[in-house]
Amino acid sequence: MQKSARHFLSPGIRYMLFAAFMFSIMNVAVKKVSHIPSVEVVFFRAAISLIMSWLYLKRNSIPVFGTNHKVLFLRGLYGTIALIMVFATYQNMPLASAVVLHYLSLIFTAILASILLKERLFKIQYLFFALSFVGIYMIKGFDSRIETLYFVLGLMGAFFGGLAYTSIRKLKDSEHPLVIVFYFPLVALPVAGIGSFFVWVTPHGADWLWLLAVGVFTQIAQVYLTKAYQVEAAANVASANYIGIFYALGFGYFIFGETYQTNVILGMALVLVGVILNITFKRIKWIPKV
Repeated sequence: MQKSARHFLSPGIRYMLFAAFMFSIMNVAVKKVSHIPSVEVVFFRAAISLIMSWLYLKRNSIPVFGTNHKVLFLRGLYGTIALIMVFATYQNMPLASAVVLHYLSLIFTAILASILLKERLFKIQYLFFALSFVGIYMIKGFDSRIETLYFVLGLMGAFFGGLAYTSIRKLKDSEHPLVIVFYFPLVALPVAGIGSFFVWVTPHGADWLWLLAVGVFTQIAQVYLTKAYQVEAAANVASANYIGIFYALGFGYFIFGETYQTNVILGMALVLVGVILNITFKRIKWIPKV
């Protein structure tokens, strides 16, 4: 049974599932420091990630700056813009609702990869994506705690996240996963540092531990997310990350006491149905014919 399950879950999907769990822990840490501006949280996250990535690259004698500098830089820039916006939604919206909104980046990834990278999408997949969009629309419509400002920020962050993930896919054959990860903090640190200068809030006490957790768990998640996009088609791998909905619901309820109306839960279920159908269809479609 265990062997069968591992056979069904490809390496790319397994990497993404683990990355989703690590990101979920990071989400909790971000929400725990909601009194600190999101751009400052990104600054600390980038500083920790830069050190960890650089040490790993040096220890393994991997060239730090890679070869495709233009795309690497764009990956870092897109990711920085996305993360500042996404962290703001995590801090100011119910956790599961914010996570589901961010998952639009995975749909944008599939669409952008089909346009920019010529990865094939079948027509029926757009129906599956539509189910997810309907679910997200229901979440916004029935959750009065979601302010329009943060909803718009979430949409913009999702789009830039899709651009970042598509860039990762483009780099699959030319760069080491840790080099791709390294370029995010390399770009994010100066950008977020300048932004933090104008809104700085000095962390106190447990804030430092939560900020450390943001950096460490995100670093682990980024490594496995990058590996996932490098070993499998973006449209397939991206969808697996939606499992984080369950993590967010659980953490939101037990840690932050967040509850949801039935219609909001139904919206989340629609998102998940669209994802499961897409994953199943993609795997069946690519099974070799004998």
